[in-house]
Amino acid sequence: MTKPDDLLPEGLEDRLPLQAERITRSMRASLDVLSSHGYARVRPPLVEFEKSLAGRMDGVMPRRMFRFVDPVSLRTLALRSDITPQIGRIAATSMADAPRPLRLAYCGETAVIKADQLEPARERLQLGAELIGADTVAAASEIVTLAVEALAAAGLTGISVDFTLPDLVDTLADKALPLPAEARDAVRRELDTKDAGGLKAAGGEAYLPLLYATGPLVDALAKLRAIDAGGALSSRIRGLEEIAGRIGDAARITLDPTERHGFEYQSWFGFTLYAEGVRGAVGRGGTYLIRGSEEPATGFSLYVDQLASGGGETAPVDTLYLPLGHDRDAAARLRAIGWRTVAQLGGSEDAKALGCTHRLDGKDTVKL
Repeated sequence: MTKPDDLLPEGLEDRLPLQAERITRSMRASLDVLSSHGYARVRPPLVEFEKSLAGRMDGVMPRRMFRFVDPVSLRTLALRSDITPQIGRIAATSMADAPRPLRLAYCGETAVIKADQLEPARERLQLGAELIGADTVAAASEIVTLAVEALAAAGLTGISVDFTLPDLVDTLADKALPLPAEARDAVRRELDTKDAGGLKAAGGEAYLPLLYATGPLVDALAKLRAIDAGGALSSRIRGLEEIAGRIGDAARITLDPTERHGFEYQSWFGFTLYAEGVRGAVGRGGTYLIRGSEEPATGFSLYVDQLASGGGETAPVDTLYLPLGHDRDAAARLRAIGWRTVAQLGGSEDAKALGCTHRLDGKDTVKL
């Protein structure tokens, strides 16, 4: 019987065996891809000092984190809402003297106090890679293609990448489309919400054409070039074309140059990842600056729970029922070559009901 206290808080859920198995397989496949490209895995702690978590990246919001006082240090601790700032801390401290570019990978749980409508989960298994010491086009190309490869390894299909330019307003506002500093936040907000009326009211009428420079990359870049009076964006446009060339046919590529949701600390380049059969984004990435060390970096994060929801059906695993008094050496040999085994504990067990597909008979397997 379920009691009220057995219910989980909003935004949290149990992952039962089939879901947990798919999540684990997706995680392993993705991490194997990162390792094969030279990304060494690190494991930062779940909890850190609040100031450290909030101080390494622009736009990280402590109010989204679970916070509490450490009884040992009497300082405020926080449960991480994003692992990327922790990788920045590691790069700036413990691995400050490691050769650059530094390639690091990670995977771990994160949590937020309150989710939003677009991303209702309050707990996520975050997996990613960070290329520290470079935010060049070459670095961005490596990171995007690596993210696409990791998604494919996790079993996702119909992968698409949506490019964005997080610093677009600042870049244009300096010369090409002058805008007072005090009006820039409002213009960014209205561009992000795609509100033409609000954009005019905020003093950003000259930025209206950006709302329509979206869609398939080739078409969207043509519209962006037409807006780019004075060539302020020419280097960024060339960079996007080069990155797209590296991706090739591995993913569909689109552009939404004013998208800022989920890009709190990215600089000149950002991207969002989607896949067929998965609701919402499966990951994000881009270029950024590690505060404190002022070191540039490029990276991405994948949401493993999302990956597991779109990887198709999990292939059934052959499971071998081991009757009482079975040959233990034979069972060990079969486990070593990939069999899953379930040992009998009592006389009234139903092997099929326990999920078994075969039974061990002496040294041989017999299909049930």
